[in-house]
Amino acid sequence: MNKKNAIKIFEQKLVRTHWDENQEKWYFSVVDVIEILTESPRPRKYWSALKTKLKTEGSELSQNLGQLKMQAEDGKMRETDIADTETLLRIIQSIPSPKAEPFKVWLAQVASERLDEMQDPEMTIDRALEQYLKLGYSENWINQRLKSIEIRKELTDEWKRIGLKEGLQFATLTDIITKVWSGKTTKEYKVLKGLKKENLRDNMTNTELILNMLAEASTKDISQATNPKTFEDSTKVAQQGGNVAKVARLELEARTGKQVVTTLNATTALKRKDNSKQIEDKNKTDK
Repeated sequence: MNKKNAIKIFEQKLVRTHWDENQEKWYFSVVDVIEILTESPRPRKYWSALKTKLKTEGSELSQNLGQLKMQAEDGKMRETDIADTETLLRIIQSIPSPKAEPFKVWLAQVASERLDEMQDPEMTIDRALEQYLKLGYSENWINQRLKSIEIRKELTDEWKRIGLKEGLQFATLTDIITKVWSGKTTKEYKVLKGLKKENLRDNMTNTELILNMLAEASTKDISQATNPKTFEDSTKVAQQGGNVAKVARLELEARTGKQVVTTLNATTALKRKDNSKQIEDKNKTDK
């Protein structure tokens, strides 16, 4: 499989997905879908029991499943069961859930959108913009987030150019960059913000995003200038790139007296925004 992993959103719930370019089809994390449909606190156990039940009934469904490394809650890449749209629809039929029908509609929509994007790549950006707006993010933050995606892509392209491997090496270098500039590993950063499956960058403030972009852009520029030959050389480049943003962070904190890296996440930020709007609307009504 050619890896093109992404996070899709169904009713503000995250679903890990993978686009197979050779077969031109989506694959979905089955556990994520189980969690949404059943609202079970232990979706892996529910899925294991369901697989056993289906096998006992003579179902050959398990033969159509695949396994792929996807990012888990702890930030590490772990093997998880995946299914294409057709197989997933058969699984959904075995799960009593009021969300089954809306989810089927959502699946069809995801497949259709991908085909559209293949014809017009700009639609990918448009759809990302639309999703963030629906979740309540400000246009200013969204512009920063989309720019951060572009910068991240430039960095990973540079890592591929010098022969580094996706997965563990990319994750290790990302951890180094994050640790140096922010003082926290990716996992520690997510714990600070109270995140599990949620994307860390989707929960950064504007300032955090900007400094993270500075760190990654600096790492890319230094790598292009020095052309590291080994993975160890690249770890040193990652430290240097992260340090550029660290210097900027410390200078900003010294001048403002405020910490840049905070517990603020999207949920609390958007709730504050909503509360502020309600207060503003009430004040207007009282007048």
